[in-house]
Amino acid sequence: MSKKRQVGSWMLWLAAAGGLAVGLAFSPMSITSAREGGTYPELRTFTEVLSLVETNYVNEIEGKKLIRGAIRGLLRTLDPHTSYMSPEFYKEMQVETSGRFGGLGIEITVRSGVLTVVTPIDDTPAFREGIKAGDQIIEIEGKSTKEMNLQNAVKMLRGVPGSKLTITVFRKTAKEPLKFTITREVIKIKSVLSRMERGGVGYVRIRSFQSSTGDEVRKAIEKLGPEEMKGLVIDLRNNPGGLLSQAVSVSNLFLGAGKLIVYTKGRIPNQGNRYTSSDQDPNFKMPIAVLVSPGSASASEIVAGAFQDLKRATIVGEKTFGKGSVQTIVPLTDGSGLRLTTALYYTPNGRLIQGKGIEPDIIVASPATVSRRRIVREKDLPRHLPGEDEKKGIKPGETPSTKGDTTKGGDGGASTGDGSAGAAGAPEAKVKDVQLERAINHLLNGARAEKAVKSGA
Repeated sequence: MSKKRQVGSWMLWLAAAGGLAVGLAFSPMSITSAREGGTYPELRTFTEVLSLVETNYVNEIEGKKLIRGAIRGLLRTLDPHTSYMSPEFYKEMQVETSGRFGGLGIEITVRSGVLTVVTPIDDTPAFREGIKAGDQIIEIEGKSTKEMNLQNAVKMLRGVPGSKLTITVFRKTAKEPLKFTITREVIKIKSVLSRMERGGVGYVRIRSFQSSTGDEVRKAIEKLGPEEMKGLVIDLRNNPGGLLSQAVSVSNLFLGAGKLIVYTKGRIPNQGNRYTSSDQDPNFKMPIAVLVSPGSASASEIVAGAFQDLKRATIVGEKTFGKGSVQTIVPLTDGSGLRLTTALYYTPNGRLIQGKGIEPDIIVASPATVSRRRIVREKDLPRHLPGEDEKKGIKPGETPSTKGDTTKGGDGGASTGDGSAGAAGAPEAKVKDVQLERAINHLLNGARAEKAVKSGA
């Protein structure tokens, strides 16, 4: 095939893939407007550059690599949550959403160009070996991770159950890099943990919102015995989010029918949706406290915001991450995928979550947060979509709001690691959890007050 035909075929492929994505977000009039506005003439320059690189670059370059690089570069001009997923990465994303895969048991991201542990997953090989949130993975099997993309890192970390993998991590509190040799296992992510706490208070921790989370929460509460509960703590700390449908499903368990949970608004009308509760699930009526942290994002913020606006629960902890944008996953013709930001989330009272987060009713900072120099939230990410206050030029205060009851740590406390932007680990069971204790006390005090009122005291 000649070079001209190669270029032409790639441009045809690019136009087809682009047409699929554009078709979801733009009307025909918008496409015409884009053509008139100068977007399509710019493709002539792109074609020239592609042809020159294919013909004259010092090394022969695979056309697929060039095109995918161009797509990634295009999307990097948008917000940080819009991205291109290669066929391999798209398949991995689908596996993760299902909650079962083989590997070490860590959530990772690339932060400031460095492969970083977001959080180790409870009761997995990485968790048991002592990997911590915020650890920077600098080598995998002796190979440097510098400039390694997330897809290749995931591919190297996952493997056959029973096989061993050595990683080298940099930890700020360690004097030198640490080496861990970890045996891979089939990772079955259970998104919900539950137990009874003191005083008859139930505790349900939601790690992330996966395809079965709503059903898992319902079963967990039924097993604990909702009739006997003095109250329920729902722990959403460091929950990075997940499926919107499951945030709605969890909220639905505790609300009567017809309550607005969340709504979305986008640039075009069909991106606006309203999600309301129904009577298809049991309405658990116990008092609720919801724990949140700077690592609580997206679907977690939807649940916390709905409960707060509807006065269904008291929110305890620290201000959340502030990721209130909707990502639509679009499958592309070659098996790859496009994660495209299409709308913004709003709480029932019309509060925009994006860039602002959810402010707790009772602020209780964990000791780890107090000792941390800086907490990174959505508003700190490069190219983030600005919230309403930011658009108006209002700068957020550096200190927490004095709204509600403020408690600054204390002896012990929850160790949440050394990460950022949702990169905190789970509280250590053997260390006093000041946020959980405050939530339990709040529920028990409320139960005692209600009992006193009923008895006429």
